[in-house]
Amino acid sequence: MYLNLNIGLLGHVDSGKTTLAKSLSAIASTAAFDKNPQSQERGITLDLGFSALQVELPDRMREQCTAQGYAKLQYTFVDCPGHASLIRTIIGGAQIIDLMLLVIDSEKGIQPQTAECLIIGELTCRKLIVVLNKIDTLREPGQRKKTLDRLRKGIAGVLSKMAFDEAPIVAISATTGENISELVEAMQSKAFVPQRNLGLPFLFAVDHCFAIKGQGTVCTGTVLQGVLNVNDEVEIPKLKLQRKVKSIQMFRQSYRTIRQGDRAGICITQFDPKSLERGIVCASNYVHCVYAAIVRLCSVKYYKRPIKSKAKFHITCGYETVVATILLFRGADESPFSHAQQYEFVEEIANDQPQQHGSVYALLEFETPVLAFQNALIIGSKLDSDAHAAGDCRIAFSGRLSHIIRDGRYTETILPELQIYKHKAKTGTIQRVVNEHELIAVGLFKKSANNREAFVGLGISLSSGERGIIQDTFGASGKVKLHFPEPVAPDVLKRIGQKGSAPTGEEVKVELKFKKFLFRKNAKIQKILQ
Repeated sequence: MYLNLNIGLLGHVDSGKTTLAKSLSAIASTAAFDKNPQSQERGITLDLGFSALQVELPDRMREQCTAQGYAKLQYTFVDCPGHASLIRTIIGGAQIIDLMLLVIDSEKGIQPQTAECLIIGELTCRKLIVVLNKIDTLREPGQRKKTLDRLRKGIAGVLSKMAFDEAPIVAISATTGENISELVEAMQSKAFVPQRNLGLPFLFAVDHCFAIKGQGTVCTGTVLQGVLNVNDEVEIPKLKLQRKVKSIQMFRQSYRTIRQGDRAGICITQFDPKSLERGIVCASNYVHCVYAAIVRLCSVKYYKRPIKSKAKFHITCGYETVVATILLFRGADESPFSHAQQYEFVEEIANDQPQQHGSVYALLEFETPVLAFQNALIIGSKLDSDAHAAGDCRIAFSGRLSHIIRDGRYTETILPELQIYKHKAKTGTIQRVVNEHELIAVGLFKKSANNREAFVGLGISLSSGERGIIQDTFGASGKVKLHFPEPVAPDVLKRIGQKGSAPTGEEVKVELKFKKFLFRKNAKIQKILQ
């Protein structure tokens, strides 16, 4: 059995990723090196490609691997496209990798999609090797050294501000094979035994489907979690089908079992491969159509624009990217999201402003339902912005689905349960005195207001400092009666004037502060939950 490490090749378009994958690989899968006819014609990768290399286990890992039943180490290379318009595919591919090779054209250095790939890698894995490719184009030795030294220094500066482990930088030529052995050694030095979630329900990211006459449909992909055995029943949630697994292969070798991290093909009975080119196969009743979700939001520091409530973002979950409207809210502490807690609405967050205490959450309302599961990773982007603008990062935030909403009528059934509020304030004046404990206020509510009863019992304060409550409505012109547990000071009463007389001196203001809950139609709830 092989210990499988999924290695993502990411980088700007035309940096040589596919050439490098071919140079490194001994085994090519059915989806290797992007067989898309348009890709062959244009000479760039348009889709994910998969290939593999099997090597001996490093000595430092041998004992641990042997104890877990691994005899060899297999690198599965995930060749991601580099073109700006294909970032959805890049993000989808990056979510299945254990280690990232960031491929950089030595002549051109860091380019816009190089930076985006670094950010995607930081969100999905923390292990990195930087590959300075195409050194064969730097023919003059002195110039080559100068260029590579400058690149290494610049890249080291960028990486020092990111969350990657210590990252080797290897200069190679994928075309001529120069220093490829050094890259393999670097991969050996970064190899590790990943923590696999074998006890979780089976989840399989499908990137390619094809039929084999007389056998069934083969879905090739990567096991994201759990274990699968031959004859197990799986679900294809997009098609709402449950089917039995007839056979399993990994790079042309038959297996009875696959586990998280494995790159495999599974043969499933009786379904049309054209109906599922890319998607999810999973344990029964695990992945569902999600109409909305709540995530604890982690903003990307390189995204320079504010993230605003009511804005639309492209949300990538697995291989799917859909548009969602977001609404931001903040908790008082770092505790997980709970329906029992109250949260304050947030208009916007900006990376150039100090972060306030507490967690920021986002309610995502998808324009079309997305197939997802609890705790799934999502990445939020502005893919309609200019990918070539200098310093403009399109990736805005990430998070995990802490709460998924599967009810299509959620605006009526679920949202009213969310305790998300805005701070509101009303001001008015004291019109007259009833007695030292009771005053009449005007101006807090419009004359036509018919919801004054909802505010009965809420606290108010006078500009002179006294605190009381709204005791009752008064008349039909928007007035309310205020009650004060402690007698109002005589000088304040004098300023207002005795009951029935005209006010003297400056007006005494009254202020009402309250919480307005966004999704609650009945304003009386404000009183209960203030």
